[in-house]
Amino acid sequence: MAAARSSKSVAARSNLKPAAFLFDLDGTLIDTEEAWAGAIVDFLAECGVEITVEEILPSIIGRNWLDINRSLHQRFPQIGDTSLEEDSRRLRKFFDMRVLNPMEMIITESVEFLKRVSSIAPVAIVSGSPRNDIEKAARMMGIDGFIKFVLGAGDYPKGKPDPSSYLTAAERFGVKASDCIVLEDSEVGVASGVAAGMRVVAINRKADRAYDFSGAWKVVGSLSEIDIEGEFV
Repeated sequence: MAAARSSKSVAARSNLKPAAFLFDLDGTLIDTEEAWAGAIVDFLAECGVEITVEEILPSIIGRNWLDINRSLHQRFPQIGDTSLEEDSRRLRKFFDMRVLNPMEMIITESVEFLKRVSSIAPVAIVSGSPRNDIEKAARMMGIDGFIKFVLGAGDYPKGKPDPSSYLTAAERFGVKASDCIVLEDSEVGVASGVAAGMRVVAINRKADRAYDFSGAWKVVGSLSEIDIEGEFV
C-alpha cells in the first residue's frame, strides 16, 4: 500500500542528533530523471528501437547506471556489443541535446535544505549516476563545498534497492547506519535506506502518483516542509 503524503513522522521522533545526511541526486536534488529517460529513448531510436519515455521511466528511476545499462543490453540486443563507456558517451550526447539549461532542473528547496543541514552533520551524495556526473552536478548546484564526498555507480557492490550504497557511505563516515538520515525520492532508493537501517525521508514531488514508501521515517512533498531545528538540532 502506498504511503500517504504527509510531513508528519511515521515513527516516534528521535532526539538523537544525526551523524550524517545522505542525499540521493536525480529526483532529489536535481530533476533529471525524465530527461535521462528521454535520452535513452533517443539512444535506442538510433539503434532501431521504438519506445516511449513512459515505458522507460519506471525501469530507471532510482537505479544504478551499471544496472540500467546491463538491463538495456538484455532487453534490446539491437544495441549491439558496445561498452559501458561508449554507451555513456552516446547517452550523454542525447541528454545534452534535451537539456539546454541544466540550471532550470535544480530543485531549489532541496539544495537549500542540504546547505542548512551541512552545519549540523556531514553530508554526502549517494547516487546511481556515474561519479563524474555527480561531481559536475554538485558544482553546478553550488554545493560542492558543502559535501564531504560522493558515491556513484561502481563505488559500492550493488545498486539500490540493495543497501550497500548507503552502508558504504556510513562506513566511510565512520558512523552507525542507524544514526544517518537518508533523503530519497524513489521507491528503490527508500527501500535501500530502510534496508540499511537508516531513517529515510521520502520526497513525493508528484502528488498525482502513488508510491510505496514503506518504512520511511517521513514522507513529504518537499524538503522545505521539514522543521530542521525542531527535528535535528
